[in-house]
Amino acid sequence: MWTAPIWLGIIGFYYFYALHFEDSYQEVINGPLWAPEQVEVALSYFYAFAYAITLGLAVWEGGRLKRDGVWQLVPGRSRYRVAAHTLAPVVAAGWLVLVLPAVMRLIETRLMPTPAALAPLVMAMGIVCAYTVIGCALGHLTPRMISAPLSAAAVFYVIIYTVKYDAPTWPRHLSGQPDTSLGFGEEYGAATLFAPFLFIAAIAAAVAAWWIRTAGQGRWVIRGGGAVAAVALMATCVNVAGGWAIADGPVTSHHATARCTGTAPRVCMAETGGAVEKLDQVRRQIVTSTSKLRAAGVNVTLPATVSDSLLNGRDRKASSNTTWWLPLSRQAGQAGGGMTAIRYAVLRSSVTFPCTFPASYESAPSADYVVNHDAAMLWAAVVIDADRPYLAWRKGEYGGVFENPRQVLDKVMQRARDALELPARQQTAWFHREQAKACRLADQGAKS
Repeated sequence: MWTAPIWLGIIGFYYFYALHFEDSYQEVINGPLWAPEQVEVALSYFYAFAYAITLGLAVWEGGRLKRDGVWQLVPGRSRYRVAAHTLAPVVAAGWLVLVLPAVMRLIETRLMPTPAALAPLVMAMGIVCAYTVIGCALGHLTPRMISAPLSAAAVFYVIIYTVKYDAPTWPRHLSGQPDTSLGFGEEYGAATLFAPFLFIAAIAAAVAAWWIRTAGQGRWVIRGGGAVAAVALMATCVNVAGGWAIADGPVTSHHATARCTGTAPRVCMAETGGAVEKLDQVRRQIVTSTSKLRAAGVNVTLPATVSDSLLNGRDRKASSNTTWWLPLSRQAGQAGGGMTAIRYAVLRSSVTFPCTFPASYESAPSADYVVNHDAAMLWAAVVIDADRPYLAWRKGEYGGVFENPRQVLDKVMQRARDALELPARQQTAWFHREQAKACRLADQGAKS
């Protein structure tokens, strides 16, 4: 264990520097917080390191067993018991590399460990045991001074570089470092974790079969049978994981709990999304915004449920007449735009046109409809005090598409400004005319 200060220092460096390189501590604890996701993020930096250091230390200890002739000194004792006693510190070292960052992350985020959160940790701990067996055998067969550092480096770089495999994809999924990242409310499927464990455990089991003491031909039957079974199991794992796409191993969604309030609409936010304490305020903004739009003459159909997009899952269901999926936690949280952003999200979902527009400016045959469409939307945004985020969004969109983005934006703002100076009833009529004109221009562009 004389190497402990080195790898403990590496753990500390990776945890406090690399893990917070993109997200500061404050950004992390502000949410959203989901225990399986947080543990997966923490472990992603340490899988390869844990396996590498385990294999290297196991090769070293296996070589020492051979050099000291330990098995010959105690022929009456089980080889497995002797190896287990010798390799226990190696397993402990590998486990510590994995357990420390996971525990630190849970403490940092004040999350309780759940079975789903600890599942990838348990998988990795099992793989550490498998690498210990493989390393011990390698130490018996090769000079430990050479093979210990070489094997550790080889495993580290092979695992790190599996992320570059595009075809086939199975090395990415069977390396012992999950290729699939978790989102909020997601958990790993059983196959995602069992496949890499069984793939590496099969090799370890075949290696361990060579240590069995059996007289006569029985020894070779066991060894041969173990090798055949290992190859069959590995082939099965390859066949299963080979059908998964890049970064798309089996996961299950919609596990996060929600807190809801009110009826018509019933508004739901993620319990650990970082802003659930503002649930009542968020619902008031939704109800007030839609009421103002209706009073201004906009045809708004309020759904039965307005739900947090954090709860939507990987399949990302689209908003419908009965359910809106809005980024409630993200917008209402400390890193979001607050209640103005909530009103803006309501604007994007509630104000509709009696026609369909191109998915993007680039895909449109003509952009003639843009000024009328965006002027109508800007007018509606002003009605609910969401014009600032709407203009910021459109300014960014124009800059990436039009050669004269400033002039387009000025035209849109001028039309909306002129409309706002009209009497209320005329404003409503103007809005519907702008909608109709935008649809007519979009239809003409499609036909031309």
